[in-house]
Amino acid sequence: MTNKKSIGGILLEIVSILCMVIILIPVVWMIAMSFKTEGQQISNTWQYFTPPYTLQNYVTIFQTSKVLTWMMNSLFVALIVTALVITISTMAAFALAKIRFRYSKFMYFFFLLGLMVPTEATIVPLFVTANRLGLIDTYLGLILPALAGSMNIIIMRAFFMGIPNDLIESATIDGANELHIFLQVILPLGRTVIVTIAIFTFIGNWNSYLWPYLAAMSEDLFTLPLGIPTFIGQYTQDKVLPMTINTIASVPIIIFFIVFEKQIVKGISLSGIKG
Repeated sequence: MTNKKSIGGILLEIVSILCMVIILIPVVWMIAMSFKTEGQQISNTWQYFTPPYTLQNYVTIFQTSKVLTWMMNSLFVALIVTALVITISTMAAFALAKIRFRYSKFMYFFFLLGLMVPTEATIVPLFVTANRLGLIDTYLGLILPALAGSMNIIIMRAFFMGIPNDLIESATIDGANELHIFLQVILPLGRTVIVTIAIFTFIGNWNSYLWPYLAAMSEDLFTLPLGIPTFIGQYTQDKVLPMTINTIASVPIIIFFIVFEKQIVKGISLSGIKG
């Protein structure tokens, strides 16, 4: 039995390493291409990774594109959306999980129904509504539609349901109202799920393309996923500059993954959480 386990463990490690290599190869190729000379002839695959190297591609990108503006727009929108989503979702989930009020079960069922509607099905009415409100080509137009989502509330409610009611009753006996219970009991105990939701919300909005494509008309309002294709379209014959701007766009999110690696791994288990 021990031998079988050791062999199984070795095979699992080998498969894991192979998967890691398969995932890393495109990333390494993209980074290597970003340092190649523009217009250089490549006769075999190995030449993608060998000298000569140059930093001129990065200088050209920053001089000929608005990548810094697009990056700041993405960062601004992602941070604001994340902060508002966490604020709204935690308060709504707390109300659904721990506060008894009329039609609370109906409200929860209403949020569940939201999961059955694909995002693409809401794009046309969402655009019409945003256009009538004058939100197209504004930061508010990029931010407000991203706040409507049921999944975060459902996950947080499931987590908050697992918090013992005895803690809330004890706080109530001590004179705490709902706001104090929310701030001093629920939020500290729910820090894991809150941080996880914040991470995935930030990543999702950083990579969002469909709605910014419809809502942002001026180039100064483009986010990174929207601005990069417009730049790449100018360089269809050469891969160097497109790979360079993709490398620049990937660096912040790679750093983000490295910094929050433990929280992201913990967040994977939330899909099986039960109240």
